[in-house]
Amino acid sequence: MQALRHEGHSRRRFLTQMASGVLMCVTAQAFADELVRTPAQTEGPFYPDRLPLDTDNDLLIINDNLTPAVGVVTYLSGRVLDAKGDPIRGAVVEIWQVDNEGSYIHSSGANRQNQGRRDRNFQGFGRFTTGASGEYLFRTIKPVPYPGRTPHIHVAVKIKGHEKFTTQCYVRGEPRNERDGILRSIRDPKQRESVIVSFTPLPGSRIGELTARFDIVMGFTPSM
Repeated sequence: MQALRHEGHSRRRFLTQMASGVLMCVTAQAFADELVRTPAQTEGPFYPDRLPLDTDNDLLIINDNLTPAVGVVTYLSGRVLDAKGDPIRGAVVEIWQVDNEGSYIHSSGANRQNQGRRDRNFQGFGRFTTGASGEYLFRTIKPVPYPGRTPHIHVAVKIKGHEKFTTQCYVRGEPRNERDGILRSIRDPKQRESVIVSFTPLPGSRIGELTARFDIVMGFTPSM
């Protein structure tokens, strides 16, 4: 039992260190790019109607279970920025997505084409509160498609004094993107491009882990 607790604490410490260290490195080119407001997208019908017992930023392990979720391990990170490009501290970032079977954790979110199979080891939902850098980090799986939708991850941002902001991020190079009605509904090409992100190999990983970076630009500047 002590070993399990130690493993859980080590895992959370590792994720915290990544969020505050390696993944805080933003290239000069990123600052040079034109600032594009992240478009709002539908929350959809499957925001969890009952939150999982574990809501941390590691969606692959529920509490201190030994069995991880199935899927391609992905570190999704980014920053929450205001309209001027300054980081927003204290923003609560939430993500939710289907498991490797194409099922949400929502009570009505099972993928019927997979006979309702679910990965019971996938948390399906997570939260992270940004610090001074505006940075967030999640360990999850690369999103997979399900009937009618291209692979995507739902993202919500909650900031005190403002309405909840909801969007989605997508996989660059995914052929289904061209046929996805929700993605294609973003009329502004620059805004549409801003929610399509690259999932690239994590340097040094021996198990094929990926990284993806999704910066979220809000349409306001918080009052001081």
